[in-house]
Amino acid sequence: MATVSSKGLQVLTEDDSVRQRYSAAATQREEALCCPVEYDRSLLEIIPDEIIERDYGCGDPSPFLKPGDTVVDLGSGGGKLCYIAAQVVGESGRVIGVDCNCEMLGLARQYRGEMADKLGFSNVDFRNGRIQDLAIDLEELAESLSDVDVSTVDGILEARRIEDRIRREEPMIADDSVDCVVSNCVLNLVRPADRRQLFAEIFRVLKRGGKAAISDIVSDEDVPEQMRNDPELWSGCISGAWREDQFLKEFEAAGFHGIAIEKREEKPWRTVNGIEFRSVTVVAYKGKQGPCLDRNQAMIYRGPFQHVTDDDGHTYYRGERMAVCDKTFRLLQQGPYEGQFLPVEPRHNIPLEQAAEYDCRKNARRHPEETKGKDYDATTEAETEGCDGGACC
Repeated sequence: MATVSSKGLQVLTEDDSVRQRYSAAATQREEALCCPVEYDRSLLEIIPDEIIERDYGCGDPSPFLKPGDTVVDLGSGGGKLCYIAAQVVGESGRVIGVDCNCEMLGLARQYRGEMADKLGFSNVDFRNGRIQDLAIDLEELAESLSDVDVSTVDGILEARRIEDRIRREEPMIADDSVDCVVSNCVLNLVRPADRRQLFAEIFRVLKRGGKAAISDIVSDEDVPEQMRNDPELWSGCISGAWREDQFLKEFEAAGFHGIAIEKREEKPWRTVNGIEFRSVTVVAYKGKQGPCLDRNQAMIYRGPFQHVTDDDGHTYYRGERMAVCDKTFRLLQQGPYEGQFLPVEPRHNIPLEQAAEYDCRKNARRHPEETKGKDYDATTEAETEGCDGGACC
């Protein structure tokens, strides 16, 4: 909602400027709202021209999806990324687009039937919601409040009770229900006061082992307050940009791990007042939460660096057996870490229910006796089979 300044002039808030600009952009293309993006052309062939022409993005997170995924697209706009994702995840997958701009939602929904016919299945749905609050479908909330008089105190309290009930019993996106959250140049449009909640919501809806793949605009320097208060620069995906290092810290603070810049444009999209603004695509994983249990496992970092440190502060020295808990042992063999470590299993398996608690705050080497057992006294007898007459002995 617009506010009034001390001089009586109407001042647009961030939400107002974004809503007005994107409502207009749903009917007439605006070049200033997008960066050049290369998509897989084979996935664009069946998407209507009107959707492609009204697409405003800065990257392509679709390569990080796989068949069968349940996907949520934050700020889905005209639906282009959703209809690309629908082809990638296939009939066994599901795609949910979330946007609060009614004009953009109307454009996306207009082609649902046509796209289902072209695909041979229907796996895309669009919800009216704010991306920083994935529990509330605004259309369903409006319907639930249709008989409530919110001009009275009792009505306001009743409206809050209804909203609380929806969050608890019928959230738009349930906890731990999504394989991948994607977004394309939208997070920077969320006002700073809501950004902690935004990342918390992304984390909440993801399954354990799920990931976020986010393309957005970042800056190389702090954006000054004067630029942040400019509605034109805000709605144009400029002044709301995170400084690039702080963008990664948002994922870290929300509890993600395996956070990586998968793509960063070398040349800036725009330069304003000497500050460079460019597109990046970041992928981050959920799943490092949970108890730390000791099963005498170790991980050996392959290199090439002398040592590396993970998101929990564990340091792994090249070529050395580092003690890890069972959770970390499994994490380091999958996702973004796969192939970087050599797992060392204990000779005698320790069932999880018998495993002692492990103090993950320490960086400790794992002595070979811990994995072999202190009573280990085996000697491998000479095996000549396959040695070509002893050439490997």
